[in-house]
Amino acid sequence: MTLLDASRIALIIATPPLVIVVAQRTPRWWRALAARVEQRRPARPRPYGLPIERLAADLRRLLRLHGELTASARPALCAHRVWAVEAAIGARAIEAAVALGVPPPRPDGAGLLTRAQLSALLTDLAAAGLVLPARACPFTSDGRI
Repeated sequence: MTLLDASRIALIIATPPLVIVVAQRTPRWWRALAARVEQRRPARPRPYGLPIERLAADLRRLLRLHGELTASARPALCAHRVWAVEAAIGARAIEAAVALGVPPPRPDGAGLLTRAQLSALLTDLAAAGLVLPARACPFTSDGRI
């Protein structure tokens, strides 16, 4: 047996285990390579907060609910709900103002907007292009935004 024959036999014996090891390790190597490539890419900017469409839909829903509550026959029974809805409208209006680049007013010590501030903010949001109902409850004096 020559050296050439011995090397062929060694290659034949060693090939199947090497193929199996390479087949087992390839996914791990591929994931490591993909992770390294992903780390070298610059980070994509991520949006801050909710999409503007969702904010606008929430504002319209809350304004509609506020109008229904204030028009009900039992205002004394739902005064707490009206206050809660007004607080939610103020929070969503501030988020929409930040998303649209409209300077929001500063809330009071309790973190709430007054009705005058809320009316002005809703008017500014409508002027910035946010679609709101034609009549935003009693927040506007003339019923128009």
